[in-house]
Amino acid sequence: MAEKRISFKYLRCIMTGIDSVQLNQVIVHKVGNPSRGEALGLSTNPLTLNDPIVQGLLTKYFLGAFNEQEQYHFTHISSLDLNEVYQYVKSLFEDNKQFSKQSVQLAQFLYSKSTHSKVKEGEMYLAHFSNVPFGTEYVDAIGIFKSETKETFLKVFPHGQSWEVIAEDGVNINKLDKGCLIFRKNQAEGYVVCVVDNTNKQQDAQYWIKDFLQVAPSANSYYHTDAAMGMCKLFISNELQEKFEVNKSDQIDLLNRSMDYFKNKESFKMEEFAEEVLHHPEMIETFTQYKQTYEIARQVNIDDEFDIHLKAVKKQERVFKSILKLDKNFHVYIHGRKDLIEKGFDEFSGKHFYKLYFDEES
Repeated sequence: MAEKRISFKYLRCIMTGIDSVQLNQVIVHKVGNPSRGEALGLSTNPLTLNDPIVQGLLTKYFLGAFNEQEQYHFTHISSLDLNEVYQYVKSLFEDNKQFSKQSVQLAQFLYSKSTHSKVKEGEMYLAHFSNVPFGTEYVDAIGIFKSETKETFLKVFPHGQSWEVIAEDGVNINKLDKGCLIFRKNQAEGYVVCVVDNTNKQQDAQYWIKDFLQVAPSANSYYHTDAAMGMCKLFISNELQEKFEVNKSDQIDLLNRSMDYFKNKESFKMEEFAEEVLHHPEMIETFTQYKQTYEIARQVNIDDEFDIHLKAVKKQERVFKSILKLDKNFHVYIHGRKDLIEKGFDEFSGKHFYKLYFDEES
């Protein structure tokens, strides 16, 4: 029987090029929290995927939230072969006839790791995909997903000569709670893995990444660019104000200069960045010390030199705010030319003020 496909050219999502993806198998298990006495409900058979619309909606739900630039790999403190999810996925890639059996083992393992008080009951999906875009090629992939958040929907249906409305709880296919997509690449290094976790962002409840998957970020150019820009933003927004006398417009100027550096340079060099953006020796020394503290606190390792990844720059650009907020009356957007801004204090009114010099208004 010919396999059915559905086009995703309409889909706006982070992961690109998924119109080629074929969803081959999906099975669902109910995973509760054992610490609350919630059960583990295991399915016997995979879903029947005869309806191309349902197949398409599932593919959108599973893949729509991933950023393929943010890559991870399976790890283990002793040996990669002792990582349980890695072993289950490896077996699935080698023999997909074990799909239902391996899915049960994955669900049982997830259940054993779901003991934190903030872990919610939900459905675990295991899916097998083919023709998944990876760089310039197409590969097989295994997906592990969990839905925890239910939303209420209204269903309108005909009833005789009228219409009725009922409320039903269901899953919003535009909001994936947790996901893991494993590409069949780099098996010896722990595969190439993408991860989503939108419901447990507190450190004490990150069981999905730390306890269940046991993955670590891959130190590629995207990782270094994203981590370095996050560090620079926090240093300028928080640390700098504690150590030096800088006003808000000075901070915005430094944020703008930082963003210009990452946008216009092909590679990041720690010493060059410090000299061009921070200038002052005292600030540079503080920044160097802050980098070491930041790496320890965030458990990251940022190289002193790396190629700048433009997609990471674009992602960080959304949080590099250049807005000067003055009470609740004024928002001033500052994009450059710090020399055209002058701050002062008016003794008569007892208020601070800014002077803005410009040629014309529009």
